[in-house]
Amino acid sequence: MRQYAGNRIGLAIVGATLLGLGAYAWLRGQDRLFDLPPNAKVLPAQFHRTLAEEPWPLWMLALALLLLALVALRWLLLALGWGRRGAHNGTGTAMLFVGLKGVEGLGRAGVRVAADGLRVSVTCPSAADVGSVVSKLDQDIVGRIRREVRDDETPSVVRLHVRR
Repeated sequence: MRQYAGNRIGLAIVGATLLGLGAYAWLRGQDRLFDLPPNAKVLPAQFHRTLAEEPWPLWMLALALLLLALVALRWLLLALGWGRRGAHNGTGTAMLFVGLKGVEGLGRAGVRVAADGLRVSVTCPSAADVGSVVSKLDQDIVGRIRREVRDDETPSVVRLHVRR
């Protein structure tokens, strides 16, 4: 679950920031913030004159904020799972774990069925015998999963990740 902690913390920070900015805007709109007169200037007059003479810093700030919003939107969509190919297959994942039950410390394993074939991913520790894992996968495990999930002619991609 450690891999999702970054996304959860990031989403919490983004959510808290948006909540704070929304509350500030609402309070400012209701004239409840700082008891300022309705047309009061928050920034000094010198700053307003500088922006009136050269407005390009505001355009650069707007562009930077737009790019930041697009990056945050992309990150959010990826965190929600959009852009991943295929759907998880529980039967294939169970068969994969049964086939690799002799591997000590097997971290994650998963099977996805996509339109273009089968995607198998395995994460194992560096102490594991990678050669035996590959030979087990090559001998019969992937073939059994292909026969169970689709058919023998389904193309398969096996991704083996070795942790440090």
